[in-house]
Amino acid sequence: MTISEAVQKAKKCLEEAHVPDYGTDAMLLLQSVCGISRAAYYARPEEELKDAEQYLEKVRLRAARIPLQQIVGETFFCGLRFRVTEDVLCPRQDTETLVEAALERSRRGDAFLDLCTGSGCIAVSLLCLGDGLSGCAADLSDAAIAVAAENAAYHGVSKRLRFFRGDLYDAVEGRFHMIVSNPPYIPTETISSLMEEVRDHEPRMALDGGRDGLGFYRRILAGADDYLLPGGWLLVEIGYDQAWSVRSMFDDKGFHSVRVIKDLGGMDRVVLGQR
Repeated sequence: MTISEAVQKAKKCLEEAHVPDYGTDAMLLLQSVCGISRAAYYARPEEELKDAEQYLEKVRLRAARIPLQQIVGETFFCGLRFRVTEDVLCPRQDTETLVEAALERSRRGDAFLDLCTGSGCIAVSLLCLGDGLSGCAADLSDAAIAVAAENAAYHGVSKRLRFFRGDLYDAVEGRFHMIVSNPPYIPTETISSLMEEVRDHEPRMALDGGRDGLGFYRRILAGADDYLLPGGWLLVEIGYDQAWSVRSMFDDKGFHSVRVIKDLGGMDRVVLGQR
């Protein structure tokens, strides 16, 4: 089978499975599995594809709506490579807004706490891109912490990142200049309507924010004073329609300089405030 024949077969398979951007995914899998870039594909489309069966097997996984990131085992976030498994939420570009806002408010030597760390993409990005920061990261899932620890090791920041296994603050020790979190915020009844990739293949515990999707924000804010240093910042990612509710929680808790930040798509994405 030639490279061109394999790619056409892959595109047809993904299109019939109603995979969004099926053409792009076919090419990304070709590069990941076979090491053939888009440029190489166009340069020699009639060359035999030695890894055709392996390639088409990965295509079939994508047709089953397994997220592309899980199939290839990695993704990029804030320009950095992160390992991804079925045990963690796939890092999304929208969450980079949270990292950027945290970096703008950090100072050299600051210590931060990342709650619901998942893959560790937020914590590791802050350590890689910030100025002399140190951090702690907490998650309820042992499997997620293992992935985050691997990502920290890959980027050489393990010595500056301490992990706590527990529900939000349960196992956390110390006080911090900043708390950041991308908590579960999807209302329980809404999860069944999500895309198959998310609904069926990402960990439900990383999605389910309770009846109204706001449960984790209430708990994070309830404990923030015990873990934030005076003048410290709390920053959380939110769903597109949660800005008013979460901002009101910040105001009720007496936070100052409370504001909502939009992502690149113009959607409300981050609420932050200063103790």
